[in-house]
Amino acid sequence: MALIKPVRGHHPKFGNNCYLAENATIVGEVSMGDNCSVWFQAVVRGDVNSITIGDQVNIQDGAVIHGTFERASTTIGDRVSIGHRALVHGCTIKNDVLVGMGSIIMDHAHVPSNVLIAAGAV
Repeated sequence: MALIKPVRGHHPKFGNNCYLAENATIVGEVSMGDNCSVWFQAVVRGDVNSITIGDQVNIQDGAVIHGTFERASTTIGDRVSIGHRALVHGCTIKNDVLVGMGSIIMDHAHVPSNVLIAAGAV
């Protein structure tokens, strides 16, 4: 079973029909929509700021979703795929986006809808 823990009084919340891999980690102030998946060794870490994830979001193996203390929460829209080992940190990603494997999206970035971010992009 995935590691699911409260942090600073915030418990992760999950929509309907979400798949969480056995060694995925989801902690703190995380709100996840319906039909999402968090795959092996992925980390969704809402320990220092909130993370809001829409419906039909796929967080692939080894990806990290985080925020910045008192500065930048993370918001991910609907139908987003976060590729293997990608880092999504303190940013906003709108709907229908593919974040390529190993790419990095940092604080205060805004990714509009219908975008593909190439693998390895920063």
